[in-house]
Amino acid sequence: MPSFIADHPMLCAMALILIDIAVWRLISPSLANWKLAARLVIFAVFSAVLFNDGMNPMQAAPYADDTTLHLAATALQIGWWLFAARTLTVLLGAVMMQRVGHTGRLLQDLMGAVIFLIAIIAAMAYVLDLPVKGVLATSGAVAIIVGLALQSTLSDVFSGIVLNTTKPYQIDDWISIDGTEGRVTDIDWRATRLQTSQGSLAVIPNSLAAKAKIINFSRPTDMFGLAVSLQVSPHARPQTVIEALERAMQGCRPLLAQPAPSVAFKASTSGGVEYEISGFVPAMGLKRETRNLLYDLAYRHLQAAGVGLLSATEGSTPPAVSGARALLERSSIFSTLRQEEKDTFSQNMTLHTYRAGEMILAAGEVSDHLFIIESGVVSVLLIKDGHKFEAGRMGPGEVIGESGILSDQAALADFSARTYCTLYRIENEYLKPCLDARHDIGEAMKALLDFRRHAAQALTEDAPVVPVKKGFIQWLRNRGL
Repeated sequence: MPSFIADHPMLCAMALILIDIAVWRLISPSLANWKLAARLVIFAVFSAVLFNDGMNPMQAAPYADDTTLHLAATALQIGWWLFAARTLTVLLGAVMMQRVGHTGRLLQDLMGAVIFLIAIIAAMAYVLDLPVKGVLATSGAVAIIVGLALQSTLSDVFSGIVLNTTKPYQIDDWISIDGTEGRVTDIDWRATRLQTSQGSLAVIPNSLAAKAKIINFSRPTDMFGLAVSLQVSPHARPQTVIEALERAMQGCRPLLAQPAPSVAFKASTSGGVEYEISGFVPAMGLKRETRNLLYDLAYRHLQAAGVGLLSATEGSTPPAVSGARALLERSSIFSTLRQEEKDTFSQNMTLHTYRAGEMILAAGEVSDHLFIIESGVVSVLLIKDGHKFEAGRMGPGEVIGESGILSDQAALADFSARTYCTLYRIENEYLKPCLDARHDIGEAMKALLDFRRHAAQALTEDAPVVPVKKGFIQWLRNRGL
């Protein structure tokens, strides 16, 4: 051992403790293995310094004739026990994280507490030479008093042990505890922390979580349930409402086919009738988007069926109009027409019906008319690598055939009826003068056509292959150097 260390063992021991604290804070958490190795090396050197100078942690401190040195040696020997406890705790934590991951954090904390308790008792017995039996007896009485005072905290601790053992949820799961919904970000000895959909942090005590109703939306991992409730007029026929909502479900592509989505009657009052659409999506991130889409589709299909949501007061319902006239009111493209124009326009629209599976407009066909969907679901099929695939679904108010009307170009996709559909047809010979006179409608149709062309191009063209860089640097990266 170097002469300086042999001449100044206490000073070196204190320096090693400061170096350990500095190294532990300076090394990045991503280099956990290096931090652990540095702590083990420093602890080994610290132990060697103490034992070499006769400051054996298993015995009372030396230098009994020099009070200052005796107290310093006593402090260093007690520090050795605490240093050993901390090093052992970190080592066990690293092993547990590799085996059980973050879910073992609570067990790691409890083991650390036990190890520190043993270290403190050992330091009292060996270094301070205190009667451990008397200390344990006294500490037992104190423990009872403290236990009564910390009853709720201890309840959280033992509830946390139960939750970590039964594992009703884990880190990154989306759960609901007593109505509080969010993603699990942390589980410690006292509480479970959730990040809600609003971005706020909810802290649920483990004792409450152990007794509460827990819903884990992340299990099973391949499907996530959602539900949309709607209240409709009590005067609407239930079968009409259910059929409209079933068409809305078929028009919502993100919903999984298995388990199949369903519509159910929930409650009836004098003011309205409540129905619920329920289904599943393949990813948690799709729930909000799918709920919004499903509600919009339900609104449109109910409107097409002549059923209004309860929010629309029945007393303000406009006088009865034809189906074609009502469809123009709902259409985003033709809604800008003046009332007299809509009246004239609707008289030149003819109703056509299609059974499920029938072709409405085939790809490659130049349409000389425009379709507006009144009710039902239309499937859009594109071709990629010689195979057809469903690119989208259309519902009430959307138009088909604008490419032939605007630019005499063929349709890019097959449009077929997925359910029983009713569509209004407008011939080009009547539509063309209207587009020439009303530029706003023509511009809206052009914007729609451009959007659909870009979408079809993005879905049918292969993504460009990114060339793999080759060279000495890449060779080193591939080998983890």
